[in-house]
Amino acid sequence: MPKTGVASLPLHPGKAPRWLFQRMVALSRGIAEVLVYEYGAEELLRRLSDPFWFQAFSCVLGYDWHSSGTTTVTCGALKEALNPQELGITLCGGKGNASRNTLAEIEKSSENYNLSTSVVERFQYCSRMAAKVDNTAIQDGHTLYHHVFLFSENKNWAVIQQGMNTETKYARRYHWLSEDVECFVCEPHNAIVGDDRHENILDMTARQSISTQNVSVDLANDHPSHLQEDWATLTRHDHQRTLDNWVSPDLKKQSVPHLAMPRTINWQKMKEIYDVHPTNYEELLAMKGVGPNTVRALALISDLIYNEKPSWEDPVRFSFTVGGKDGVPYPVNRKAMDESTEMIRTAIEDAKIGEKEKIQALRRLKDFLPQYSV
Repeated sequence: MPKTGVASLPLHPGKAPRWLFQRMVALSRGIAEVLVYEYGAEELLRRLSDPFWFQAFSCVLGYDWHSSGTTTVTCGALKEALNPQELGITLCGGKGNASRNTLAEIEKSSENYNLSTSVVERFQYCSRMAAKVDNTAIQDGHTLYHHVFLFSENKNWAVIQQGMNTETKYARRYHWLSEDVECFVCEPHNAIVGDDRHENILDMTARQSISTQNVSVDLANDHPSHLQEDWATLTRHDHQRTLDNWVSPDLKKQSVPHLAMPRTINWQKMKEIYDVHPTNYEELLAMKGVGPNTVRALALISDLIYNEKPSWEDPVRFSFTVGGKDGVPYPVNRKAMDESTEMIRTAIEDAKIGEKEKIQALRRLKDFLPQYSV
């Protein structure tokens, strides 16, 4: 999906007032009911995993386009609005502590659809892996604090999660859709949206990183003492200058933060990994205790010693807003906007809500749309 614009998404304190939240619940329920009735539960999953549609949906519910509540409160309202038994779709998880209850909620909510134990365990695995990928395999400086897992009675799922950069206080949102996930460790996202692209972001899910993934698995399956020797070689002060061998003349003039080796590695965990012998990178990443330090250390050793280079390109491809009418910072993607807003407009018109709520929602949708110049 092409990047079409940039918008600041600062994280604000406080919470939505109850009067607003209650109206958001009612309106989101009406829109969801119409969409499921007209197109089915799977289409609602697709729409929520589309940043264009999700952003317009949030604005219609009453949030400004630049508010951090765009993600958390919208998902909270939708969670309260959805009736799993009537609509055939369920939302689990949420912000902060609520996100930690996701796996238990998946198990409990699956009873509504009489799903088998294997399906429930698969959903729980998908929820864990989506979070693991965005917290560990992609090291973009954003730590997850919001995670929701939606699934349908037809066994499809979507994930919407958000991370915060504690230094900049800006957010980044990650969208997943099951029908687009062929592999958890090879470009699995439907979209990643943020305020800007950053330099030197370790992305172990990029296709460019596949060779590094393979070497990382080989390193983990080798005896930890060998890995310890490689790590020591790159972290000893008397050997630090050897990093220059892998840095181009242009980069030597700049700081090279992506070459920073973790100060510590859990060698006991590396021994446990060695005893298990994971057969591929997804198995390695899925192991409990394999965190950012382990992933980064293996990637850097693969790069600096074995010359298998991972991707250092930020995977963000899409920004929170949709561009400007004058083409600044980017041209508006009219087709995507029109499709998204027309579907929401129709849903509002058909929703079982009061006329006053319909008028207010349509006004907010109109405000969301840029005024195209002829």
